[in-house]
Amino acid sequence: MTTTGPATDGLIDPAHWEARFAELVKKHGIPGAQLGILKVGADGAADELFTTATGVLHAGTGQVATPDSVFQIGSVSKVWTATVIMQLVDEGRFTLQTPVAEIVPDLALRDPDVTKTVTVWNLLTHTSGIDGDVFTDTGRGDDALEKYVAELGEAAQNHPLGATWSYCNSGYSLLGRIIEVVTGQTWDEAMKERLFAPLGLTHTTTLPEEAMVFGHSVGHLKGGDEPVVAPVWGMPRSVGPAGLITSRVEDVLAFARMHLTGGTAQDGTRVLSEAGVAEMADFQTECPEKILLGDSWGLGWFRCDWNGHRAIGHDGNTIGQAAFLRLLPEAGIAVAVNTNIGSAIPLYQDLYEEIFKTLVDVDLPARFELPAEPVEVDATPYLGAYSRESVLEEVFEEDGKLWMRTTVSGAVAEASGGTEPETNELIPVGPALFAFQPDKSEAYYPVRFYSLPNGQEYIHFGARATPKRPA
Repeated sequence: MTTTGPATDGLIDPAHWEARFAELVKKHGIPGAQLGILKVGADGAADELFTTATGVLHAGTGQVATPDSVFQIGSVSKVWTATVIMQLVDEGRFTLQTPVAEIVPDLALRDPDVTKTVTVWNLLTHTSGIDGDVFTDTGRGDDALEKYVAELGEAAQNHPLGATWSYCNSGYSLLGRIIEVVTGQTWDEAMKERLFAPLGLTHTTTLPEEAMVFGHSVGHLKGGDEPVVAPVWGMPRSVGPAGLITSRVEDVLAFARMHLTGGTAQDGTRVLSEAGVAEMADFQTECPEKILLGDSWGLGWFRCDWNGHRAIGHDGNTIGQAAFLRLLPEAGIAVAVNTNIGSAIPLYQDLYEEIFKTLVDVDLPARFELPAEPVEVDATPYLGAYSRESVLEEVFEEDGKLWMRTTVSGAVAEASGGTEPETNELIPVGPALFAFQPDKSEAYYPVRFYSLPNGQEYIHFGARATPKRPA
């Protein structure tokens, strides 16, 4: 990592970061992006807030991105949904250990035992085992989540309840339905009343017709000199609680600030209890693969060990848009980036390494790279097919190398044009750990193999646990 710019004095240098951000966005071929940096004032001092934008919202129209433009923040929305769930816990409406079926009586999952016993905590921590990538489009009506949950019984149970961790969008749509049942409002209405309004957010929405009144970003499947605009703008309303908030970085940082200050908005309004804020950031469960996102999970947040400094955050990806949010509570700092490209991890790495080193002298973990010397691993135990609802992973040997062929199906694959299989070499990094580099990507991604105590084998890739098919 190379750090440029001002000395580490804890102050935000707007001119430097505006120029550096524009330089890095261009370097990585991203059509348009926003950056926001917040340092909460200590001992009554004023906050430092910096926002900037660069590039365009749409490569076809050339509309310029500004700090007030709105981008899809994708799965960063999950932390917002989790916050409202924790408000309801504060109010005594239910507890984290309440079975979901007690709140949503018509819940009927594929496994009857899971239907009876899955808890609110399981959904918040991605430990339910419900197939996580069910993007059923149940229409644009206010009953979209109710219809979605009614069809959730068709989703597979990918692992036993609580047995491991696997990223679960479906569970967050179900959390959204819990909010609806308990409050009597749609998820969209509850978010506005319980979060957007008390936080004073003016450029944050959940519905596309609301986002359209602002300059709004459009996704891109490819950037660089020949950008490709995504064929559709957004995901179905049924996945709103998992990833449909649209916002500007300033509003995202107002949400982050509330979590950095023990649950209060900037005007002093209490949004969430101090205990609720702490519980969301505290350790809840381990992640089998600790490299891609975090080493463990809280309630909504993932948790990162930055060389002895505990950060929390979340990433978001929709169809051609990617967002990043990180908070370092000990330093009272939060950084948000919104982009309109499908993957922006190299930008995140370059930028966040520099920002946190410069402002608070904290080094992020070393990047996931190939080992200096080749590692010999017997890959025989890992060969075979692994599958879940919308993904098939085939691991095979050919020409003396190990390969993984990924075939994606369903609504998201069709919308993003990603229905053709993609094959990548798996390069050994360590025992049961491999690296691969997707086509045209600058970053390597981890792939881990592991087994549950019951003997069921899994591949953990892209934050998902996918079970191995019987031979």
